[in-house]
Amino acid sequence: MRPMRTPSRWLLVVLGLVALAVVLRLTLFRPGPVPVRAARAEPGAVEEIVTNTRAGTVKVRERSKLSPQIGGRVVALPYPKGARVPAGGLLLKLDDSIQQAQLRLSEDQLRTAGAKAQEACLAADLAEKEYVRGRALEQAGIASRQSLDTLESTRDQSGAACKAARATLQQAHSQIQLARAELGQTEIRAPFDGILADCSTHVGEWITPAPPGVPIPPVLDFFSPASAYVSAPIDEVDSVRLHPGQEVRITVESRPGVHFGGKLTRVAPYVTDILEQNRTVEVEASFDDPAAAADILPGTSADVEIVLSRREGVLRVPTSSIAEGNKVLVVVSGRLEERTIETGLKNWRYTQVVSGLKPGDLVVTARDSTAVKAGARVAARVEP
Repeated sequence: MRPMRTPSRWLLVVLGLVALAVVLRLTLFRPGPVPVRAARAEPGAVEEIVTNTRAGTVKVRERSKLSPQIGGRVVALPYPKGARVPAGGLLLKLDDSIQQAQLRLSEDQLRTAGAKAQEACLAADLAEKEYVRGRALEQAGIASRQSLDTLESTRDQSGAACKAARATLQQAHSQIQLARAELGQTEIRAPFDGILADCSTHVGEWITPAPPGVPIPPVLDFFSPASAYVSAPIDEVDSVRLHPGQEVRITVESRPGVHFGGKLTRVAPYVTDILEQNRTVEVEASFDDPAAAADILPGTSADVEIVLSRREGVLRVPTSSIAEGNKVLVVVSGRLEERTIETGLKNWRYTQVVSGLKPGDLVVTARDSTAVKAGARVAARVEP
């Protein structure tokens, strides 16, 4: 019988190298854990909200395009563009020399009418006294009936003259009121506290009068920042669940990261149908604190979140952690485990977890790599 051959030296070398490779694979060259972002399932508030389909716009309810009622030369513009003006503040003044002269003439006519009325009424008083005396003499048989008739006629004429003079005096008063009204037409005053947004004329320029029944084009743009609100389009599907008084949160492009509280004040009673755009319903939302929104410029882009319902103290996770089919990846002992959860209320930020997780479970919030999958070894960075 032939003796068994021992393995060749080269076979031993190969086996040694394979064993070394396996050891290195499992130790030195073992892939490190995949870094992932994660958040804990914890109790909190979850809201059901709807948002605008396109950017909304900040507008103001109190905004006036102002122009004078008459033409004339501009002699004063006391406030520059952008200035805050109190209610009643003078915004524009036209040359009022003619109106001032007419007012002085009316005042002179009033004084003249007053003097004439006083003279006429004194004469009427005297004629009344003469008539009373004449009637007494006629009754005593001293004066004739003819003389009494003359006194009566004089009394009536004087009384009528007094009434006419008083009517002329009242007319003079009315003429003064007219002159003052015409003088007032040479000024434009602020209708409310606000800001002078724009002015299209200058001192010395002429504002051309318009034909009867046609207004002069506006020369001033004036608005109240305290009356700011947001107008935004909401998808028609959500319109049946909206009503004035609902809580809203407002964000504007000029104040990133800031949320303004507010209330829904109007839901349009019709659907807007614009070619090549979704059908929407226009809504309006006011600010809870108008003073906080006073420096937001009208025309600024804005977004509105309308709170339909809210649940406090429910288990929640970031909405970004939930994949199709309500699947989540949970970090368990450094590895990922896939679970299916049952959800409740949700919004773009948080989703309520009805079952499938417990408080403290760590779920992956971003699946930004194909390596982030069930069974993977991970190093989780917990986000607040």
